[in-house]
Amino acid sequence: MTTSPKTPVYVLGVGLTKFLKPSGIKALLDAHLNYDDVDLGVACYCYGDSTCGQRVFYQFGMTGIPIYNVNNNCSTGSTGLHLARTMVQGGIAQCALVVGFEKMERGSLGSHWPDRESPTGTTGLMMVETRGVTDAPGAAQMFGNAGREYMEKYGATAEDFAEIARINHAHSAANPYSQFRETHSLADILGAPMIHPPLTKTQCCPTSDGGAAAVIVSQAFLDVRPHLKSQAVLIAGQCMATDAPSLFDRSAISLVGYEMSQRAGRAALAEAGVSAKDVRVCELHDCFSANEMVTIDALGLCEPGKAHEMIRAGDITYGGRCVINPSGGLISKGHPLGATGVAQCAELVWQLRGWANNRLVGGVSAALQHNLGLGGAVVCTVYKRADGRENEEVGSDAVAEISGVGYNPAVEARGFTRVQVNEVRSRKHRSEWALGETQRNVEARF
Repeated sequence: MTTSPKTPVYVLGVGLTKFLKPSGIKALLDAHLNYDDVDLGVACYCYGDSTCGQRVFYQFGMTGIPIYNVNNNCSTGSTGLHLARTMVQGGIAQCALVVGFEKMERGSLGSHWPDRESPTGTTGLMMVETRGVTDAPGAAQMFGNAGREYMEKYGATAEDFAEIARINHAHSAANPYSQFRETHSLADILGAPMIHPPLTKTQCCPTSDGGAAAVIVSQAFLDVRPHLKSQAVLIAGQCMATDAPSLFDRSAISLVGYEMSQRAGRAALAEAGVSAKDVRVCELHDCFSANEMVTIDALGLCEPGKAHEMIRAGDITYGGRCVINPSGGLISKGHPLGATGVAQCAELVWQLRGWANNRLVGGVSAALQHNLGLGGAVVCTVYKRADGRENEEVGSDAVAEISGVGYNPAVEARGFTRVQVNEVRSRKHRSEWALGETQRNVEARF
């Protein structure tokens, strides 16, 4: 359930990188802040030892602030954003830095704790009892089965799922942070190796390394910095939800969290005062094309059972009713679990500011985000421009003058200088020992 907001909460800065630690630097530069302004840290990751967050944040400074380490499966990044907003909204903090990062192993996801029961074991058992089991990766089976059920119930075809992937790959060509920027024809996608029908390889997200960060601030924090208000984006509605008993109603669609996505989407949109039919840009958790299909339905972006008709009409891309995943989505942008939700936030902030000028969905004042993890948890967020106006394209030269990094980070995946790093690291409580070799390693990468 959501609660009435006690105070408006904003995203003031964002940063994104194909690498790991630098994203926090970029977010602070974007927000025009120093780490000494931050009074709460949230680290989002799935694969790493305890207190990885402290290892990351100590490189900015050792200021003694609370640092939370968050792990909530594939919804980890947006869970961190939800935690930060809750803390800021409740007056616990005025400025929170959320950093999501992941370094993943090759291949499909698997358990790292074989000596104990899996938290998704009951979900897997239901899948086996209702749809059987194959040698395909477990997640591909789960979501692929949901796609099969959508075909059986509503008449979707394999071509409809392939078209989702074709569109997302086409969108990714304009995103400099995408893991895959190649475009594919529908025939290419249908002809790719079959993973679990109807899902071919190019309809499945890859494992990825990456990082993303966001600065979350209160109205009071922003009021004493009026020069930053033009770049602030309001978190107008947000809901985190978990599964209902319908998870085990023997439906493959229910088994991938349909009801919790539906509940979170409705609550976030209601809080923001936005109708699903009015959403024109959305970053949606397309870990597989099948999940995009069922989630379009769950979020109310189409009439029930009509998601495939929306796809056939060209209504999920530019020129259609709602551009879904202008970033390219998880299928082509990649899915570093802890960073994904924060990366979705960054894309929508750039869209609303008008900075994503090579892939802009123009004339919008609100944007919807959906980030889901089996097990389960989902966070839906509605962002709005703080001035209530529709977005307009901003040229990259103009962005470079105000971005803090000296270029347009929405269209260029570049790094930063040693001088810029020095600007955002704590002035009073920094430790070169904590920084270690990070600066040298980052410079070598860039």
